[in-house]
Amino acid sequence: MKGEIAEAVDEYNKYRSPESTARFVFSDRKSFRVEFTGSFCHTCGFYDYFEDFRIMLEDVGLKTKIGKVKEMEKGAAVEFEIKK
Repeated sequence: MKGEIAEAVDEYNKYRSPESTARFVFSDRKSFRVEFTGSFCHTCGFYDYFEDFRIMLEDVGLKTKIGKVKEMEKGAAVEFEIKK
């Protein structure tokens, strides 16, 4: 699972950074957390960045849904729940 997450993070950052940069934080068997930081496009939906990452996870074979989102001063920490 960590390999798929790392692949999605690399792909996401390739296209979205520095506007939005993803960083893997931790995982357990049911979920994992990714921090998103950056300036973010103000005309786009803030949560659309997280949905884009979720779609990239699907592209590498990891089905998830967005769980808790903790907004921070320069971004957010997002928990992704793994679907079976």
